[in-house]
Amino acid sequence: MKNFSGYSKTRPRFRTGTTSQFQKIIHAHYRTAGRSMPWRNAKNPYHIFVSEVMLQQTQVERVREKYGEFIKKFPHFRALSVASVSEVLRAWQGLGYNRRALFLKRAAEEIVRVHGGKAPRETNDLEALAGIGPATARAIRAFAFNEPEVFIETNIRSVYLHFFFPKRKNVSDKKLLPLIEKTLDRANPREWYYALMDYGAMLKKTIANPSRQSAAHKKQPRFAGSLRETRGAIVRLLLHKAPYSLKEIQKELPFEKERTIQAVRELEKEGLIKKSERNRYSISEKIS
Repeated sequence: MKNFSGYSKTRPRFRTGTTSQFQKIIHAHYRTAGRSMPWRNAKNPYHIFVSEVMLQQTQVERVREKYGEFIKKFPHFRALSVASVSEVLRAWQGLGYNRRALFLKRAAEEIVRVHGGKAPRETNDLEALAGIGPATARAIRAFAFNEPEVFIETNIRSVYLHFFFPKRKNVSDKKLLPLIEKTLDRANPREWYYALMDYGAMLKKTIANPSRQSAAHKKQPRFAGSLRETRGAIVRLLLHKAPYSLKEIQKELPFEKERTIQAVRELEKEGLIKKSERNRYSISEKIS
């Protein structure tokens, strides 16, 4: 095999049964082109926990902008647990999917109450927390505690599709996960997963997105004109000034009446906003 230190449009000579060869390719790229992220230098599991929740549905560059500010305002689980919902939502603005901010605060409260303010290490304990699914729980274990967990996310998926299924379509994650487990660098899973993610990010900038070969691939819907845009605007409005009646919300925001009503109803049902006896809406400070 020729020396490999970067990516070329010709896939490196690669035998799918050679784990060490695959690891060398990924590690070589990371040594020369690994990305610098503030949470990668963190020793505090809380910092990793926050970053993983932020990264669930938000692009890396946007998280990079908000992460330090959020950690400064809420430096540990206890600070986050006693903060008001409005404070947390204000700090979260720009990251999207505001429900994650609620889940993060609820998880912090549970960690303080059950785990003494320290991030739990076991998978079952992590999955029991609000907003933490199997993949996020395993990512937290890998990055916060350097545990050799097996999980998949979009950039990791791209790498395995690129190397192991170069001409296949509709490849399921069930086919990828055994390969991820087989090739896992168990001596240093934290760095290994960072290296995989960076290689996947590079692939997406260099060639057609390999994730399109995945059965899990979904085209991201447009934000402009979406219900998500309306929901976010309502939350920002109520954070700035409240309470508002439904008619006042409709007057303040440039969205269709039906979509605004649907967004208000969803936000109320999810516990992000509340309606008073006088039918006026504000941010709900009580997490249900």
